[in-house]
Amino acid sequence: MAYNIALGVNWQGKPDYAGLIARARAADAAGAHSIWVAEAWGRDAFTSLTLLAEHTRRIALATGIVNTYSRTPGALAQHFATLDELSGGRMIIGLGTSGPQVIEHFHGVPFNPPLTRMREYVEIVNRLVAAEPLHYDGKLFKLGRGFTLRFEPPRKHIPIWIASLNRRSVEFTAERADGWLPVMIPLSHLRQAIAEFRAAAARAGREPGSVAVKAPGTVHVTGNLEHARAQQAGTLSFYAARMGTFYAEQLARFGFADDVRRVREAWAAGGSKAGSEAVSRRLLDEMGYVGDVAGARERLAAQSAAGADLHRVEIDAPDPASYERTLAALVA
Repeated sequence: MAYNIALGVNWQGKPDYAGLIARARAADAAGAHSIWVAEAWGRDAFTSLTLLAEHTRRIALATGIVNTYSRTPGALAQHFATLDELSGGRMIIGLGTSGPQVIEHFHGVPFNPPLTRMREYVEIVNRLVAAEPLHYDGKLFKLGRGFTLRFEPPRKHIPIWIASLNRRSVEFTAERADGWLPVMIPLSHLRQAIAEFRAAAARAGREPGSVAVKAPGTVHVTGNLEHARAQQAGTLSFYAARMGTFYAEQLARFGFADDVRRVREAWAAGGSKAGSEAVSRRLLDEMGYVGDVAGARERLAAQSAAGADLHRVEIDAPDPASYERTLAALVA
């Protein structure tokens, strides 16, 4: 079975732009679906996307994610329309609200109301990309002069995928988005979560399968299992203990309240290393996969059976040729 494979680009750490370009070219050649560039409080997403657009030809390029606070909807429309032009119509708009920790303490912007803000961003970006005069009377944005972009993007609509986790925001995603980026859903609960999402799309009058779903976990092909699991545990513990309440509450909803409590207590007592060590193997295995290609294909099959259309993969390889061969074995 063939799989749609998504690759991620990190927003922090030591830069390796030559390596990024080489992996992107290998992914392009192997037939991967898309590359998603993250943005938090490290490097911005759009500079790397510009680089990737220049050095690839077929693979879709996405933000994974940019938030709806640090730039105006007009600025986001400019960014994406320009990149869609530069890439020949390959952009995907990955949007999210992030959380109050980042929005209020890094960007200095009040966080509430996140769903209203997301709704208005989606509507305004869609209008600008579609070349409709911008007359908009929202709760947050009052735009009355009828501005339009002073160039014609290659598409009248750039797909918008939304990262959402609470009920109302997930329902909005099902109603209005082109794709859903689920957040921290364990594999054992993924089938039910996607079925509920498809049902919400149907209630909104949409064909349930018309809104794509990206699997929330990462499938990591590597020979260094302990290092990869430690990285995964570090990410999980940070989100559970240090990124407000949204992610911890999400894990608790899916039966991991005790895990969250242990991680938070360990982090409070001993810092990040202790928090990471408190992450259980059960939680690690539910939230992602670490291992060889054969096991990775089994995980991809399980995610696909649960209803996921797109799967994030990370590959440790000594060179671009090995990276491309491994990726091709997962795509095919």
